[in-house]
Amino acid sequence: MDGATVRRGTNTLLDAVDWRVELDERWVVLGPNGAGKTTLLRLAGAELHPTAGRVQILGERMGRVNVFELRTRIGLTSANLGIRIPGDEIVSDVVVSAGYAVLGRWREDYESFDTARARELLEQLGMGALAGRAYGTLSEGERKRTLIARALMTDPELLLFDEPAAGLDLGGREDLVSRLSDLAADPDAPASVLVTHHVEEIPPGYTHGLLLRGGKVVTAGLLDDVMTDDALSETFGLPLAVERRGDRFAAYRRT
Repeated sequence: MDGATVRRGTNTLLDAVDWRVELDERWVVLGPNGAGKTTLLRLAGAELHPTAGRVQILGERMGRVNVFELRTRIGLTSANLGIRIPGDEIVSDVVVSAGYAVLGRWREDYESFDTARARELLEQLGMGALAGRAYGTLSEGERKRTLIARALMTDPELLLFDEPAAGLDLGGREDLVSRLSDLAADPDAPASVLVTHHVEEIPPGYTHGLLLRGGKVVTAGLLDDVMTDDALSETFGLPLAVERRGDRFAAYRRT
């Protein structure tokens, strides 16, 4: 992204964002509500065009590419996607239908390779025993893992996670963070971007961080360099202290 700006009426959602994500990097995007995180991810997912500036994704420039073809190269999980899935959809169909970029399997034909890959991904994410269940009967954590399997289905070149731990209890969050950490450690996994409000949700193995406030970049770079008291305090508008405990982060308000 070079000077990427998104405006809606008189509101500026993103303001002149410069950002680079390389092939082997795992990025976390942090910021308060309304910082522009989801807008940034929608740009990265080819779901949105910038009002100004340039966005290039996987070698293709937005505005000069068929976005429908480009989106098939990107794996995306988001709460908005989850609520659009029919409650009676079978879990394995939620995953395999990513091949056609549709929600709700109808008359599509899938090769045995596709169905086998869907089952394998569900197994890897601890969902193998639930492959035949209806999506609407799953717990929140199980739904998150199903969406990750769907995002991986097409062997994407870029993975985007929009607040994947939102709505999970402590156990569910820690299970998901562990699975995302395993994925980050895979040398064959694609570049990844994870959006969150909470430093505690940063999976071990993530390498870089971008901090947003009011649609503007506060700082960006190697995770250890950006996760400082001053940067986090500026991002969230509070005097915060950040600690690293092993390979995890924690933050609290300074008194």
